[in-house]
This record gives sequence, C-alpha cells and structure tokens, in this order.
Amino acid sequence: MAGEPQDDCLFCKIVAGEVPATVVRASETTLAFRDINPQAPTHVLVIPKAHHADAAALAAEAPQLAADVLREAGEVARQEGVEEGGYRIVFNTGAGAGQTVFHAHAHVLGGRGLTWPPG
Repeated sequence: MAGEPQDDCLFCKIVAGEVPATVVRASETTLAFRDINPQAPTHVLVIPKAHHADAAALAAEAPQLAADVLREAGEVARQEGVEEGGYRIVFNTGAGAGQTVFHAHAHVLGGRGLTWPPG
C-alpha cells in the first residue's frame, strides 16, 4: 500500500534505522543522505520517509510530500554550498531510466560542471 514501509525496500530500512546511511538532513517527512556511489562532489539523495515507488507515484499519491522532497533538495543544495554555483535535481523513474531502488528519491548533484544532455 502506498505510504506504508516495505519490508524489501532499502530506503524504508534506512528510514527505520535498520541500514546505516550518512544523513545530512532530516525533516518530519523527509530524509537526506549521501549517495554511496557519488556521481559528483555533492551527491545527496532526498527521500520521503513514506514509501512511494517513484516520483510519478509520489506526485499522484502525496503531492504535498512531493513538494517537501523538492523543498528539502533545495535546502540540501544550500547547506552543501552548491546553490550559488548551480546544481541539478534528478528523479529517475523506472528501471530504463536508471532507477535501482523503487522508493521515490531525488538526487541532488553539484560541485562540478554538469553537462547537457545528461547520460
């Protein structure tokens, strides 16, 4: 069920404290932690604490929570010092787009030049 923790979800386990992560921010509804395979000097994941499979599901099922994730992504960029130089917020949705953990999450990337198009 949407919003409920999933036993087989890595990010739900991080939220529950069952799997360690390097947390950089936490709010009532979100958690932000460093990516274990960083693609930029700053690479932080911002997740809703409630389980939603991907960004599209999150937006449809809990639009205020989706806004919380985006707001926190901006706060992460500010906190990490990449706001002024520019940063990217990326949601991968579906395996074909590179999503490997099926719990909605935003990648906050910065600290180097980011080319376009990505990938």
